[in-house]
This record gives sequence, structure tokens and C-alpha cells, in this order.
Amino acid sequence: MSENEICVRCGGIVAPDGHCWECGHAQPAFRSHVEVTAADGAAGVSDRGRRRGVNADAMALTRCGDWTIGVVCDGVSMSPRSERAAQVAAEVGARVLGARLPVGVLPETALREAVARAAQAVAALAGPGDTDVAPACTFVAGVAGPAGIWSASVGDSRAYWLPDEGTGMTLTEDDIGEHDALTAWLGADTDDTEARVRSYRPSVPGRLLLCTDGLWRYLPDAEGLRDVLTRLPRASTEGIDLLPYVRELVRYALGAGGHDNITAVLVPVDATALPAPSAP
Repeated sequence: MSENEICVRCGGIVAPDGHCWECGHAQPAFRSHVEVTAADGAAGVSDRGRRRGVNADAMALTRCGDWTIGVVCDGVSMSPRSERAAQVAAEVGARVLGARLPVGVLPETALREAVARAAQAVAALAGPGDTDVAPACTFVAGVAGPAGIWSASVGDSRAYWLPDEGTGMTLTEDDIGEHDALTAWLGADTDDTEARVRSYRPSVPGRLLLCTDGLWRYLPDAEGLRDVLTRLPRASTEGIDLLPYVRELVRYALGAGGHDNITAVLVPVDATALPAPSAP
């Protein structure tokens, strides 16, 4: 974004976070399409979609030591500054995981700490008296290391295991109640930020997918997601680049209507070595 970009609403100057200094309006073009990659071939794409004025999704992706860390957040549409909430949660969550996992903290512990710190950061965005209608977002994080994969979520952003062979699965459980209403999120107007943490030890290689409902509403099950990925040639074991595969997922959601923001992160996962049998 240029230093002196003009606000589409009032003509004021746009700040680096994509909001106008004068009226606070979020600019439609800010973060309308974002792509990120990591050293091991992991990749993420976030797109505004066809119907939303602002991309209120956010993602973070990094490689720290033996760990690949991904975080995906979706701003709650009825809350103010939801896009800022998602950005803050993704950045804080990834930073905590990147600091804790390489020093030997258990993944379950690191993930719960990341969710707690992200929740505190989002709650701090609310002004005095704003707790009834405060910035809010969902949260899902996934980490892959030599011993397997772990995920943690609050809200309805999801993690999936998509193996190269065999049956895939959803790794998270949605916090959704009657009429598809969220029952848990990060923000000052909720006390329920307890993350569900799940681990899995894969016996075959595959991919860990993190995504917002802008994707999974069109492809809710693991097999449907994997079918889209098989449209492209399988990535080689050397020089893996998953960016084309993430683009294909986002392209599918856009083609199906793109009614919401769409964000997806794919992380390559090797088969976990099984422990040697003990001697009789």
C-alpha cells in the first residue's frame, strides 16, 4: 500500500493497517489477496472473496527449527474491527508457538498458551465499555514436527488431515450452536476461550490443512478437499511447493460463489516413524 493512499469513504489518508486515519474506515483493497510460503514448502492464501468488502481473515506461517507453524483466524462479521482482531490473533499465536516449541515445550502446552495469549491480545483491542460489542475472531492453529501433528481451535475455523493415501479426517470440532451461531470466539465479550487440542501421529505422508469457513462451507469433508488437490500433479518429495495446491482450493471456493473471505494454509507432513517393538 502506498504511503499516501486515499480513503475510499472520506478522502483521508490511509494508515499502514489499512484503516483511514480520519474516519477509521477499512479499505476494500487492503489485504484483498495475500500469499505466504515457508521454507519447507508450506503455503497459505487468503482472499477477500466475491461478496465481502474487506478481507477479515488473517493467517501466519513460519518454520522454527523442526516445527512448521500455521495459524488461521476469521474476524467475526458482526463485531467492529474484526479484521484487526484476526490479524492480531494470528500474529500473537504464531509468535508464541515459534518461541515455545523449539525450546522443548510440549505442543499441547504451547498451543494452549498461544490461544490464551491471542485471546488476551484481542480482548485488549476493545475500548472502555465496548465489551458488549468488541472486536472478535475465530482461531485455529496447527503445528507439524518429527513426532506428529497437533491442532487447537476456538470457533469454526478448521484443521484437516489430508493423507496421500488412506482416509482423511477433520481434526477440529466447531463451536457452533443453534442456527449456525458461534458459541466460542476470541474477544473481550466472551469468557469461553478454552481451546480443543488434538494430536495425530500419521503413518503415511500427507498435508495438514488449516482453513476458514469461506472454504469448508463449500468443501466440508476431508475427501472433498483432497479431491480438489488431486487435480494437480502430486508434489515431489524434494523441493515441495504447496502454493499451487492452496491456490487451487481458494480457486474452487471462488468458483463456487466466494460468498465469504477464504483462507487456507497447507503444511507438508512426513510419515511419523513407528516405535521399534520391544524385545520379548
